Amino acid sequence: MTSAIMHGCVWARSARAGCCLSLLAGALLALGGLPPAPALADEAATAAASAPGAAPPGAAPHPDVPPATADDAAAQAEPAAEPEGYRMDQFRSPVPATLKGARVLTNDAAADLWNKSGTVFIDVYPQAPKPPNLPAGTFWRDPSHRSIEGAIWLPNVGYGALSDEMDAHFRDALNTLSKGKQDAPLVFFCLKNCWMSWNAAKRAIEYGYSNVMWYRDGADGWQELGYPLVELKKYAGS
Repeated sequence: MTSAIMHGCVWARSARAGCCLSLLAGALLALGGLPPAPALADEAATAAASAPGAAPPGAAPHPDVPPATADDAAAQAEPAAEPEGYRMDQFRSPVPATLKGARVLTNDAAADLWNKSGTVFIDVYPQAPKPPNLPAGTFWRDPSHRSIEGAIWLPNVGYGALSDEMDAHFRDALNTLSKGKQDAPLVFFCLKNCWMSWNAAKRAIEYGYSNVMWYRDGADGWQELGYPLVELKKYAGS
C-alpha cells in the first residue's frame, strides 16, 4: 500500500523518517522572489541558526513561514517608498510605513480594535497550492494556518494582479464580511515585511471601502504582544 495522507505535503509510508518540505516550499514560492525548492532546506537551516530572537520569548514560531533573519530586523528600520500601484513581486521584502487612504495600525492599536466588537480582521496570507501530478493513491489535505483569533483567513487576494475569478471572490467576500457597508472597519494583515496585506488593503480602498486599516506587523506583531495564534480555516463564503 503506497497511498499516503497529505497535510500540505506528500508523506510516503516507506520514508517515515523523512522531513516534509513541500508546504514550506509552496508558501515561500507563493510569496515570490525566493529560491527554488532544492535550496530551501539549507537556507531555512542557516536562517534558524543565524537569527537569534526569531520568535518572541514564550511565543511559538509561525508554522508556515521560515524563521526571521538578522536582515529582517535591519529592514524594519528602512521602510520602502509607497508605490503608486500594486507590488507585483518580491512580496517578502521591506514594506512602506504608509498606505494612502488607510490607517496604519501599531500592535497596541490593533489590540485595542480587536477587543472591540465590529472590526473585521482579515488575514491574507497565501495558501500553498495543491502539487500537480500527485502519485496515484495520494490524498491531499489543505494545510492549516495559524493566525489571530477571530480573524478571517482570505488567502491569495494580496497578489499584485488578480484573475477575474479571484477579484470577484474578493469583492463578494468583502461585501459579506462588511454586511454591505462601505464604511465597515476592515483590518488587513499578514506578517511583517509582507506586501500581500498592503496590496489587499489598497485594493479594498479602490473597491470603495472607506474605513480600511493596515496592520503592518500582522501576526508577528501580535505574538510580540504576547498573544497566541490559533488555527484558522480558509474562508468558505457566506
